[in-house]
Amino acid sequence: MMAEIKCLIFMVFLSVIVVGQVQANEQLATDSGCMNCHKIDGKGIGPSLKEIAAKYKADSGAEAALIGKVKSGGSGTWGTMPMPPNSPRISDADIQTIVKWILAM
Repeated sequence: MMAEIKCLIFMVFLSVIVVGQVQANEQLATDSGCMNCHKIDGKGIGPSLKEIAAKYKADSGAEAALIGKVKSGGSGTWGTMPMPPNSPRISDADIQTIVKWILAM
């Protein structure tokens, strides 16, 4: 019984950490301006973050490719609306964190 309670407490603790990290990453994306054009679910000016995650789910090179796109900008993948470059305005570390968060959706 005591082991089950400890396991339950540990699982609750991990859930709090994961939820906190997801919220922190969403806030980072908001603070970085990503959410001005993208929504988590549903079309904005750009594709939804869930659409991006789904498109690149099986692509082993997706993280590096998306980091490059976020840094340098681009167009043509999702239509004619270009995405402006975000580097150096957003740090490389923050771009990597945001891309990993998107790909984990």
